[in-house]
Amino acid sequence: MAVRKKAKPKRKKTPAKRPAARKKLAKKPARRAPVRRAAPAARKPAARPAAKPVPVSPATLPPPGERIGVVTHYFSHISVAVVKLEAATLRVGDTIHFRGHTTDFKQRVDSLQVNHASVPEVGPNDDFGLKVREHAREHDVVYKVT
Repeated sequence: MAVRKKAKPKRKKTPAKRPAARKKLAKKPARRAPVRRAAPAARKPAARPAAKPVPVSPATLPPPGERIGVVTHYFSHISVAVVKLEAATLRVGDTIHFRGHTTDFKQRVDSLQVNHASVPEVGPNDDFGLKVREHAREHDVVYKVT
């Protein structure tokens, strides 16, 4: 004999729920303008504290010598600066001063190189390489100290 399956009971349909009515929010009161008060009676000026020293930036210091050139490139792995000489001549043994936004040091010229060849002297409009003892940055100004 065949077994007949029982019919499942039907679900009752529930009416769709309506969204809850929004509560009306109370309006915030308008902000009041601050109360302006009369100026206080004149007082004697208080004693000023001692002036603090003003930090001096390299740009405000007088130049340490004659401006002779500008750093055009710096090779950090070998500490070599490439300098474009604008005026004057520079020889091995001269003292030069590097000054920039974060740079300020001087050193003696130990060797000069033009196109990978050592030279004893360079003249105006020459690009030359120079071993430096501190980090130099592009656009640092080079002065010849006398």
